[in-house]
Amino acid sequence: MVSGKKGFIITEMILGLLAAVLAVSMLLGKGEQKRNKVSVILQNADDSRWASAKYGLKTAGEDFGVEVTIVNMESGSTAKKQRQMIETELKNGADALIVQPAAGAKAESAVTQVRKNIPIMLLESISSKDSEKKEWAVTEPDNYEMGQNLAKELLKDYNENLQGKRIGILAETMDMETIRRRDEGFRDAIKEANGEIIWSVAGSFTEASGTLTSWPKVDIVIALDDRSVKTAGRYAAGNQLWGAVVYGIGHSTEAVYYLDTRNVECLVVPDEFDAGYQSLKEVAQALEKFWPEMKSRRIAHTVLRRDCLFTKESQKILFTMSQ
Repeated sequence: MVSGKKGFIITEMILGLLAAVLAVSMLLGKGEQKRNKVSVILQNADDSRWASAKYGLKTAGEDFGVEVTIVNMESGSTAKKQRQMIETELKNGADALIVQPAAGAKAESAVTQVRKNIPIMLLESISSKDSEKKEWAVTEPDNYEMGQNLAKELLKDYNENLQGKRIGILAETMDMETIRRRDEGFRDAIKEANGEIIWSVAGSFTEASGTLTSWPKVDIVIALDDRSVKTAGRYAAGNQLWGAVVYGIGHSTEAVYYLDTRNVECLVVPDEFDAGYQSLKEVAQALEKFWPEMKSRRIAHTVLRRDCLFTKESQKILFTMSQ
């Protein structure tokens, strides 16, 4: 009887010791748990236009326990260059990618092979006739609708009639699906308004690349992206834009500055904070699944005018831009 009781006590001690060892092991394992790494490749990543998106990425990284690395890609980089950057990030241990595609029809080649191995989210639609067939996961606003809403604001200011008004359209590049859709939306919305589009040009218009004023005089300048808004705003501020009124799509503090100083009349602003947050959220959730599935995310956009800059909604947008 005594021997049986001793055996029972010894067994209890062994089980207790094993439980303690298991608990310590679990705690150590939890402490050493690997954080997923996500590399985010952006053109001109240090530009102010990415401030909101990077703040969204940072916030989502903290919320979902993901290590985020921002990788700068020079403006105008080719698909080949982007593919090399992607390969470098994979060698450095990236578990997933968020990518702003390079401009041009070959952009698809930079990411096609990668998505067979890891989750990849695009921050803009890819320039490819087959992009819809491949069902790329994209986080972006409705660019066609943004172009239309920009036109609606213009028409509102001119009582729906652009008779006799000469219009110039400005973009950083027309080789991106994002810009083409905005352009298409704008043009479709003003078809019946009798306005005349005099020119549509792409470029940065620095001292090295030529001046905007070398183009024919217009009454209205439509800037289809943040860099173009800043370019048009800078020219308007220097009285070098023939007195033309600027309407644009942008999401940087500098773009808002030109709105506040009346050098830009109206600004359509995509929610770039949400773009950053939702893209990383989707990637983080995909990494937790055995068979990762990526879904596209649609983000909202807002119309800003100078007289509404201090509303609660506008201040929220401006706050994310300044982070």
